[in-house]
Amino acid sequence: MQRHDWTKEEILEIYNQPLMDLLYQAASVHRVEHNPNQVQVSTLLSIKTGGCPEDCGYCPQAARYHTDIEGNDLMSVSQVKAQALRAKSSGSSRVCMGAAWRNVKDGEEFEQVLEMVRTINKLDMEVCCTLGMITENQAKRLAEAGLYAYNHNLDSSEEYYKEVISTRGYEDRLETLSNVRKTNVTVCSGGIIGMGENLEDRAGMLVALSSLNPQPESVPINALVPVEGTPLAEQERVSIWEMVRMVATTRIVMPQTQVRLSAGRTDMSREGQALCFFAGANSIFAGDKLLTTPNPDVNEDMELFKLLGLEPMKPFTKKSQPKTVDADQSEYKPLGEKPKWTRPGHTIDRNLEAKEKAKAAKTKV
Repeated sequence: MQRHDWTKEEILEIYNQPLMDLLYQAASVHRVEHNPNQVQVSTLLSIKTGGCPEDCGYCPQAARYHTDIEGNDLMSVSQVKAQALRAKSSGSSRVCMGAAWRNVKDGEEFEQVLEMVRTINKLDMEVCCTLGMITENQAKRLAEAGLYAYNHNLDSSEEYYKEVISTRGYEDRLETLSNVRKTNVTVCSGGIIGMGENLEDRAGMLVALSSLNPQPESVPINALVPVEGTPLAEQERVSIWEMVRMVATTRIVMPQTQVRLSAGRTDMSREGQALCFFAGANSIFAGDKLLTTPNPDVNEDMELFKLLGLEPMKPFTKKSQPKTVDADQSEYKPLGEKPKWTRPGHTIDRNLEAKEKAKAAKTKV
């Protein structure tokens, strides 16, 4: 049963209990709501990389920082279809397409993304998109194309969010999720640990996610992968014990949600990942790259699955396949909207320092 009134104090009490008690409680909840030997496998595909105008302190795709990320324009529909077929053959049931945009803009590129959604859904794969903020009409157009899930992470607690990002507001994240909920598209929303936040912030993020009604169908738990050139490049990596506790707590607080092990798995041992699966993680991103950061090879994952007796979940196990409406039959048309998404205007010192370093590096070149 979903609870939407968890308090930060209750969540911290769960998180901080003796590890063996926490694991037992999480595993027990997991077995009531899910098949413990099935894991949903997603492939994350960067369809447009780099050049993002946001200042997210963790992200190498922000145009204002100096990283080694090679940007690329929006991929073609045929390129995306080829990648989706490759993912399907390796055991993935879902393709998640990410574009380094602040928000979706009506126009040729969005029409291209809609065609990508139609194409992948017709391959009998779940389709997820993460494209930034979207309006209600844009969400309806994605749903009509056959979108299964929309990802829009809260990243952290509302309080700590302001220490990481200054170019958009927390309310915009919630409004986008609300727009998605006005359709039949499922919600994928989680966050990142290891950005310098405290335990209260981690609990605060889980309060925000669990308070959504209904709760997100998918919650990715990312461990920060520090990237040189970003403001958070010097952050110490989180321990496997922190990941296990975060996964277990998320499972208890959101029992029906698919908890996804996301960024940071390359630093986890097989034993560490096994503990996460036992604690309630039942989804992973497969493939050698997560947008721009490294990820275990899919063959390694399949070997681990075999070792643990796990099997990839088939597509549309949790929810039936959406229908695809072709473009010429579409009910919803572009409205040419120009929504006033928030620009809070406060400054974050470490973000400004990283921006200045990037300017200096470009000047030297």
